[in-house]
Amino acid sequence: MPKAIRFSRYGGPDVLEVVDVDRPTPGPGEVVVAVEAAAINPGEISIREGAFADMWPAHFPEGQGNDYAGVVHAVGPGVEAFRPGDQVMGFQPRAAQAEFVRTGADRLARKPTALGWPQAAVIPGVGATAYAEVEALGLSEADTVVVSAGAGGVGSIAVQLARLRGATVLATGSVSSFPFLESLGAIPIEYGDGLTERIRKAVSGSVTAYLDHFGRGNVVTALDLGVPPSRINTLADGTAVARYGVRTIGQAEADTPEVWEQLAAMAVAGNLVFPIDSIYPLTDVRSAYNKLAKRHTRGKIVLTMSRAVQPTLAVTPPP
Repeated sequence: MPKAIRFSRYGGPDVLEVVDVDRPTPGPGEVVVAVEAAAINPGEISIREGAFADMWPAHFPEGQGNDYAGVVHAVGPGVEAFRPGDQVMGFQPRAAQAEFVRTGADRLARKPTALGWPQAAVIPGVGATAYAEVEALGLSEADTVVVSAGAGGVGSIAVQLARLRGATVLATGSVSSFPFLESLGAIPIEYGDGLTERIRKAVSGSVTAYLDHFGRGNVVTALDLGVPPSRINTLADGTAVARYGVRTIGQAEADTPEVWEQLAAMAVAGNLVFPIDSIYPLTDVRSAYNKLAKRHTRGKIVLTMSRAVQPTLAVTPPP
């Protein structure tokens, strides 16, 4: 039987289980995708630990994972845009970490054959998030922008997109991440106490925009640097959004197959890299999340499926 990740209570990675599930069948307008790779994301840790139980409660047994890439396995009635064998990318909340995903056909984008499975799997999540926040701030060659946690999944993409717009980019991280940040075109800045002064010393003019992926005072740092609230975007500090009126634009604002395909085309053209820190088999999902929780990744962590599934022409007959 197909495998999928489930958890039946809130807790740490030890609550995650690889279980047998029924193979999904597509209904009208739906597609079943045989997953090749699925991303893991920090927000999934908070959901699994119950931190968002009031806002986004789990329905046990709960699935996990959002963004993935794979091969169309079966299509339901009325689906004309895809056929079995097509390579695709998708975003299906709390369902992506599985060997098969059932989704609406309108929630899929075409994956270029030249793009690797791990890279494609992270585009609908961190790719769309970074795209949305850079677009929201309207960055240009006139800007000097700080990207906090620049070596992380979203940060590493945001650095590149900001550079493509001509902005000067400073990226915060640990000293060990400096060579990686420089390879992305950023000026590396060590995070921690004294960050504001280090940023001031690193630029000749003023900082005009700030992208926060880490929280822990980055919004205050941006304000101390004189960045207007309208040009500060945080994905990690909800309290600062309410207190200072800064922005919080993310994945939801670029949650479209058209954006995913645009980013994939940029990657194939060599203009954008989706760094992959490490790859784990689905069965080692606990280790993958243990590593993610340390918050020292360079790019994304991805799960891959250890099975070979051939596409089928099976469809669900109309009711």
